[in-house]
Amino acid sequence: MTQTSILSTKTLSAEQRQVFLDANFDLLEQDFIEIKNTIFELDKINTNLIFSSQNAVLSLTEQNGWEMLKSKSVFCVGIKTKELLEHHGFKVEAYMDYASELAEIITLIYNKESYTFFSGNLRKETLPKALKSAGITFNEIEVYQTKLAPFKISNLEKFDGILFFSPSAVESYLTNNKIQNEICFCIGETTASALENKTKNIIIAEEPTIEDVIEAVIEEYK
Repeated sequence: MTQTSILSTKTLSAEQRQVFLDANFDLLEQDFIEIKNTIFELDKINTNLIFSSQNAVLSLTEQNGWEMLKSKSVFCVGIKTKELLEHHGFKVEAYMDYASELAEIITLIYNKESYTFFSGNLRKETLPKALKSAGITFNEIEVYQTKLAPFKISNLEKFDGILFFSPSAVESYLTNNKIQNEICFCIGETTASALENKTKNIIIAEEPTIEDVIEAVIEEYK
C-alpha cells in the first residue's frame, strides 16, 4: 500500500504534524508566505477593536503599552483569533468565521460604535468597504505585512493533497508550481476562491481552523 503524500503550505505545530504521522501519511511542510510585524503607534484608537487574523493580535502584543487596550470591546474573525485575544485578556464582544459575516453584524447591530481595525497589507476589502458604506466611524492600522515566499517543488515530488491556509499562499504556490491532480484542502471559502479556474478538486474545511483542514484530509483518505 502506498503512503498518502501531503504538502502543507505552512509549517505546522508539533501536535498538528503528529496527526499525519499517526495516520501514516507522508508530510512535507514549506512556508509559502512570510509574516513581518510592523511597529506602530497606539494613539488614535477608537472605542472598539477589530481583528481579522491571529497575526494582527500577535503584532499588537509586541507593541509597548498594548495592555491599556484590554478594556476595549473586541470584534474578530475566527475562533482561533478569539481564543488568542481571550488568552491575552481581551473581552470578545462578537466573532464570526468570515469577515463578511462580521461586517454584517457590526453594520446591523453595532453601527453606532467607532472602531479601529488592525489589519495586514494583503487584507481583503470586505470589512472596510462594508463599514464605509454603512457610514460607520473607523480607522485602520496596518500591523503586519504578508510577503509571498515562492518555492519550486521538485518534479520528482508527487502529492495526493495540498493544504492551503490563505489566498496569499495559493498565489505564492502557483508562482512556480502548477496544480495537477492533487486535492486542494482549503481553510475557507476565500482561500478556495483563489483556486478558481485552476482546479475543481477542492475540499473546504467545515470550520476555518488548521485542525479542521487536517481533519478533512484524514476523512478523505482513511
